Amino acid sequence: MGLQVKKAARAILAGVLLVAMVIGVFPIQAPEAKAASDAVVNLNTKYQEIKGFGGMNHPSWIGDLTASQRETAFGNGDNQLGFSVLRIWIDSDSRNWYKEVATAKAAIAKGAIVFATPWNPPSELTETFNRNGDTKAKRLKHDKYAQYAQHLNNFVTFMKNNGVNLYAISMANEPDYGHEWTWWTPTEILNFLKYYAGSINCRLIAPESFSYNKTMSDPILNDSQALANVDIMGTHLYGTQYKDFVYPLFQQKGAGKELWMTEVYYPNSDNNSADRWPEALGVSDHIHNAMINNLQTYVWWYIRRSYSPMRENGTISKRGYCMAQYSKFIRPGYRRVQATVNPNNGVYVSAYTGDGKAVIVAVNKGSSNISQKFAVNGQNISNVDRYRTSGSENLAKTSNLGLDGNGFWAYLPANSVSTFVCTLKANTPGTGGTVGTTLPNGWYCIKNPASGKYLQVEGNVGAAGRNVQVGAKTGSRGEKWYLTKLDNGYVTLTSALGDFMLDVSGAGTADNTNINIYHAYSGEAQQFKLKTTAVAGQFGIMTKVTNDKSGLHLRVADNTNVVQNGYWEGTNQVWTFEPTN
Repeated sequence: MGLQVKKAARAILAGVLLVAMVIGVFPIQAPEAKAASDAVVNLNTKYQEIKGFGGMNHPSWIGDLTASQRETAFGNGDNQLGFSVLRIWIDSDSRNWYKEVATAKAAIAKGAIVFATPWNPPSELTETFNRNGDTKAKRLKHDKYAQYAQHLNNFVTFMKNNGVNLYAISMANEPDYGHEWTWWTPTEILNFLKYYAGSINCRLIAPESFSYNKTMSDPILNDSQALANVDIMGTHLYGTQYKDFVYPLFQQKGAGKELWMTEVYYPNSDNNSADRWPEALGVSDHIHNAMINNLQTYVWWYIRRSYSPMRENGTISKRGYCMAQYSKFIRPGYRRVQATVNPNNGVYVSAYTGDGKAVIVAVNKGSSNISQKFAVNGQNISNVDRYRTSGSENLAKTSNLGLDGNGFWAYLPANSVSTFVCTLKANTPGTGGTVGTTLPNGWYCIKNPASGKYLQVEGNVGAAGRNVQVGAKTGSRGEKWYLTKLDNGYVTLTSALGDFMLDVSGAGTADNTNINIYHAYSGEAQQFKLKTTAVAGQFGIMTKVTNDKSGLHLRVADNTNVVQNGYWEGTNQVWTFEPTN
């Protein structure tokens, strides 16, 4: 019942917003027009790392996804959504936690990350209070904060013991909208974060406000003690106007933190069918505005619903196809890059890079067909495939668009969204800076700046095949590496634990091949080339076994293990070398 009340209130708010925005959503234009200017993509200017797109599963509310629906949601083949994020519910009653396991395990098996959100603490930890005349309002008792932190830890442990390693856990759902669940004031949030959240054994999300209410999150950013215990600033976007998507204070003070959109449905009432057109196109436009304002995830309220990406019968809706124009092609670890946002009336563009590709998404919200020129700077392109959703098309593919120099022309029908997947030409060998011109032989600690963690041998144990991962700096021998330059432009990295070198397991060339240490023999599996990046002093550590196409990669799924993966200069793929003794 609480969820139904919640959705009804959102429908009213969303309806008001739709009326306010309707002129901007469907502008009147001439019947035909050519591009007023090129849409220019600059691959060298990078912004946020994309963590993924996805939705909520809530078995206790409306039943679990079926096995086939999980495939549709998290698979990335034909007639699948390609979701890479799953949000699950933390029931206040631990006896119901088992309901979340099946879909979470299936999502992880497909490469998705899973995070969890509570609506309420256990009932014995809460109390009623008078909130603006509502004497039945609920809050967490102020002397039960430690027990609540333990409750969240218990959920993390339960899921781990059942095969689900959570990427993150939230402290509360919509603390500023607690009509049917638990209220939190900004002061209560700060107190919990400062004095209790540090004990939670998982990345923490806060505050997940109802409509990007900055009065809930500003105090966290302005309090260094609270901010230290938050890993992800999360928000919902119900009724939030586009002008309020920007968050200057986070850009100023949120270094090292992630910025997620953790729940929404759009563009309006949940009473409307997900197949209404062009209303469904508003989903693509909404995602566009979230991305250009530096949000790193886009998570729909519920995956399978009449107004959702998946219809109740398990098939993909028009809203789903509009979401898939992003989720299928912009994969976790991709970086948003600079692009001309509004090159023509009604046309809105964002661009991304990863896996040797440039991905461009163009939303034509106008009533006129547009012929648009796209130009790509920073790396040459060899091929362009186009996928389009319109009133009559669902991810319709056209292969091998004709190139015009290092760009291409594309037809953008009125009320449509198009995704262009551009294959980038491989860099000329040797274009990346090598260690011979940048670093001398010597001992180094090797750091991933984005995570603040250091390359180290698991358990500080010197043994052939021992895993290499990242962790907090301890000064142990297992995180010290002797760099030796070879005559061929490559280097070896010898562990201080003994006669062992950094090694690509089995000399494998596939993505996700594990990185370990092995007896030193300086073979190709133990040779690496340091490739310069856009940031001075940061390098990709490229593997010789892949002819420098792949590099050391900190797995996003667990933020600990290091593997070999295709290189796109993601923040989980760049490293700094700190001299040590």
